[in-house]
Amino acid sequence: MQDPPRSNDEPNVRREPCRWTTTTRTESPLPDDASVDVELTRVFNAPRDLVYQAFTDPDQLARWYGPVGFSVPRDSVEVDARVGGHLRLVMASDTDPAMRSAVQLRFTEVVENELLVGTEAWEGIPGQQGTWSSRRRLEFHDQDGGTRLVLREGPHPAGMAEGGRQAWEAMLTKLDTLLEGLSRPA
Repeated sequence: MQDPPRSNDEPNVRREPCRWTTTTRTESPLPDDASVDVELTRVFNAPRDLVYQAFTDPDQLARWYGPVGFSVPRDSVEVDARVGGHLRLVMASDTDPAMRSAVQLRFTEVVENELLVGTEAWEGIPGQQGTWSSRRRLEFHDQDGGTRLVLREGPHPAGMAEGGRQAWEAMLTKLDTLLEGLSRPA
């Protein structure tokens, strides 16, 4: 097995590959008692500002957002990361571009490089009729020279939480690949 890469800033410190844990919850760590049914924690080997930017920069979101088999056309992404601002994007199936799922999020709390909270509206999600709403909370924490991301989301429609968890795990793997490329020295 290959040794983890060493940091240029700290030559004697080994960097671990990213890691995550997942849980399913019924209690609510979100304001106003929203039901959280997906909670993930993942540690990225990238600085907190870089991870935060991957969630707020439209060019970067288009490169990693969407579960396996879905892409996000860059021209569908809009982000205004401030309280009252929004995130809008469309995920399109790679095999059937007519199959599209829209995501609209209105930010209710924003602390640059630390916190993004908002209410979401989802439309066109496979296996789900109509539009449904949920809440998303993303926390960005320094950890061992990298960033610990805590994601809480819910409620999902009946039977959809596991699919949401799997989609986020796949997307965070895509994000990890993007961050590896962005954090390498030129």
